[in-house]
Amino acid sequence: MKYAVVTFTQKGDRIAEILATSLNIDLYSKKKHSNFDFALVSKKIMENYRGIIFISSTGIAVRSIAPYIKSKDLDPAVLVIDNSCNYVISLLSGHLGGANELALEVSKLLDAKPIITTATDNLGIYAPDLIAKDYGLIIDDLKKAKDISALLVEGKKVGFLDEKRIIQTPTGYSSSLENISGVVYISSNDSINDKLEAHNVPILKLIRKNIVLGIGCRKNFSQDKMKQTIIKMLKQYNIDIRAINSIATVNVKKDELAIKSLVDYFKCQFKIFTIDDIKKVQHKFSGSDFVEKTIGARAVCEPCVELSGAHIIINKMKLDGMTLCIGEV
Repeated sequence: MKYAVVTFTQKGDRIAEILATSLNIDLYSKKKHSNFDFALVSKKIMENYRGIIFISSTGIAVRSIAPYIKSKDLDPAVLVIDNSCNYVISLLSGHLGGANELALEVSKLLDAKPIITTATDNLGIYAPDLIAKDYGLIIDDLKKAKDISALLVEGKKVGFLDEKRIIQTPTGYSSSLENISGVVYISSNDSINDKLEAHNVPILKLIRKNIVLGIGCRKNFSQDKMKQTIIKMLKQYNIDIRAINSIATVNVKKDELAIKSLVDYFKCQFKIFTIDDIKKVQHKFSGSDFVEKTIGARAVCEPCVELSGAHIIINKMKLDGMTLCIGEV
């Protein structure tokens, strides 16, 4: 990861030199660059870097980033280091952007004191947005994440339920759902568990991206039809569309616009397997003479899900010119 480092003094430049020994940085120095334009630099760094370090006053940093702040799941990590190199302040996007973690790393490098003001960190509580970041989960509702964090800070009982029982109940949460004030629920389901809804408390869903879609189709299949069909089937099987981890198909279909546009829509991985790959596992599944005559393999969607390392949870569905298999990793 490359970081933008912004300095305004010779002392700041020297601190940046130390940072460069351990971090991959682009330096924006008022002293070293004759064409330094504060407004242009501010815009550029906020739009092009996931980590920004100001060696300046916090006021300068705040004025620089303020016009470009969007939301906690999109904003870059922003640190401020004072010119005397006494403090490393986590200023923006402490959890999802990684500013708190970066502040700790930089403070060790500079032998400075890290300043982290996030309430959950100071209380030793594993904040829900940090759980999401560490485990690659998607936060369903940022406001609810904030509400759950507030409950934890206030010492209220917050339940924790991982539907797949992969993540152990973190410190500060309760595995019991009795007398809870809120709950963190990890699932790839579209709808919330009815038993949780009955508690009538704030429920934060963290979505696990563990669904693989194996897809086969006729040549030049309609993009809109494929998208609407897939969304309909996901809804039918109670799968959140944000849970799609990857789409898998055979290499002869890798340029099908319907499949490629689906990958873009779900913002997921695209896994492509050869005919030879499929032939190694196709005997496990029912196949088609027509498909074999057309592409050289007897099946597509189910073998591709298996080759993706996923467990098939919904077998092949024939859907008017396309086939779909749903798996889970």
